[in-house]
Amino acid sequence: MTIKAVVFDAYGTLFDVYSIGALAERLYPGHGATISTLWRDKQIEYTRLITMSDPHGAGGSRHYQSFWDITRLSLLYVLARLKLAPAEQSVDALMAQYGQLTPFPENLAVLEKLKAAGIQTAILSNGNTAMLEKVVASAGMAQLLDHVTSVDSARLFKTAPESYALVQQRLPLQAEEILFVSSNAWDALGATWFGFTTLWVNRQGLPFETIGVPPSFTGSDLGLVLEILQLKLD
Repeated sequence: MTIKAVVFDAYGTLFDVYSIGALAERLYPGHGATISTLWRDKQIEYTRLITMSDPHGAGGSRHYQSFWDITRLSLLYVLARLKLAPAEQSVDALMAQYGQLTPFPENLAVLEKLKAAGIQTAILSNGNTAMLEKVVASAGMAQLLDHVTSVDSARLFKTAPESYALVQQRLPLQAEEILFVSSNAWDALGATWFGFTTLWVNRQGLPFETIGVPPSFTGSDLGLVLEILQLKLD
């Protein structure tokens, strides 16, 4: 099956969520790396709790909160766990950094090549629309993405099938014609179960999940997208 579109996860795949550790270290010396790691873990845990904790219909989860709110609440939890003062100015600064996360170095070149080749590109993210617009603009990617889709309209976070189904509302293609790219193994697994062709970007050299089927492809950075589509960087 020919790949006709490439859909990227945002946080961890296009943007380095752990780059926020540098600012966290300046604000809370000696705790930057721990804050960034625990913050990410709690953020994902909360998305799963919300999506799994009640029977949901077409309106999504009754417990749904935006990813922005979840991200802030996760940070407050981590600061409390580490017994660090949740100074409003520090919390606001760390939250603002989510709009300026560092993109991985190969991203722009890969997106530019896909654009030049006429391949449709999109984001599907747990992030809400305002968050995504800020970080995409900050990274200079706004003109390189055809669609930026948030799970907000489904009110269910990944890996709920309803969240992945949002892709085909924007891109009316067969699931296997869409290459879904994520550096989060759980996301790559969920997308594979949904039926997408999948690429797990394993930047940290980790083993894949021991349940389910492996992704269609695995690589260490986004450059493999071009190899899969038989494109080459100039």
